[in-house]
Amino acid sequence: MVVATLALRRSLHDVLNQYAPLVAVLGGAKVYDEPPRSAAFPYVTLGEAQTNDWSTGSSAGHEHALTLHVWSRQGGQSEAHVVAGEVIAALEIVPLDPEGQTLVNLRFATADIRREADGRTWHGVVRFRAVTEPA
Repeated sequence: MVVATLALRRSLHDVLNQYAPLVAVLGGAKVYDEPPRSAAFPYVTLGEAQTNDWSTGSSAGHEHALTLHVWSRQGGQSEAHVVAGEVIAALEIVPLDPEGQTLVNLRFATADIRREADGRTWHGVVRFRAVTEPA
């Protein structure tokens, strides 16, 4: 299970950092597992992942709930919406290829954009559902 989740997260990271429209709105390949302390806004981080057994009587599989975080400090919330939209577009257009896994499906679930307590930072939470099987 852990290997499937890690492979899926690596594939997400690689695809998002290579998707030109997202790279353009971020001002570079700024999708991080852990952002550097000096990361310039806006950027995206890989967030929480929950994995459940999705096996049947004849085959193994996993269901993944994946969360990506969008971070922006551009005046107002519009930049966070644009970045979240490009994340969603990338994962609807570009196929993921998690090593050792077959991606059965990947679906956008929900997005939430809100202002953080500091009053300056906009935080987008974008969630996806994926199902994988061992290759």
